[in-house]
Amino acid sequence: MKTIEARLFALQDLQYRDFHSKLMPDHDKELVIGVRTPVLRKLAKELAKEPFCEEFLKELPHKYYEENNLHAYLIENIAKTFDDAVRLTEEFLPYINNWATCDTFSPKAFKKDLDALYDKTLEWMNSTHVYTVRYGIVTQLQYFLEDAFRAEMLDIMAEIHTEEYYINMAIAWYYSFALIKQYQSTIPLFEEQRLDKWVHNKSLQKAIESYRIDKETKDYLRSLKIK
Repeated sequence: MKTIEARLFALQDLQYRDFHSKLMPDHDKELVIGVRTPVLRKLAKELAKEPFCEEFLKELPHKYYEENNLHAYLIENIAKTFDDAVRLTEEFLPYINNWATCDTFSPKAFKKDLDALYDKTLEWMNSTHVYTVRYGIVTQLQYFLEDAFRAEMLDIMAEIHTEEYYINMAIAWYYSFALIKQYQSTIPLFEEQRLDKWVHNKSLQKAIESYRIDKETKDYLRSLKIK
């Protein structure tokens, strides 16, 4: 494991560390090495072929931010079945301690059983761990707002009431995409003001910022803001 740490520090970019740390104000800068994502993904592909990869995945918690992201990318590389993807993800979720790691990975093997994945997102969203809840929401956003969309999730998501910023931000992100991809099903929630005020307004803001919504619709969304 010291070998992996040494390889990460060999790839260090201090300017990038300073920049990226500002995006994670709640995360200790001293625990950020400063390795760019494409470089880290390339390293993960290389290490996925090494026999000590499995040992690294068992060594939780990790110390550095990049070790956590490397862990996430290794899951993407080695999980070939749906069950493996879920097992490795659930072993890791309790140790995720920031939004960037949470949002950075999604094993391709998840696509092999979307019904089971949908049920898993419900489990994750019922967790007491902030980033497990966020991971469930982000997974819904990634996989279930197009062909696999289920309108019931709009109501389920609306029942999440919390003061946790990173959960509320994920919910707003979800609804902004729902307004883009499933407008007719989603707009009644805003017309009826069924969401918490902050989530309601932030969702509208993010949707209005999208180039995928026409001007007339954006004007209507602006009229729905809660003052």
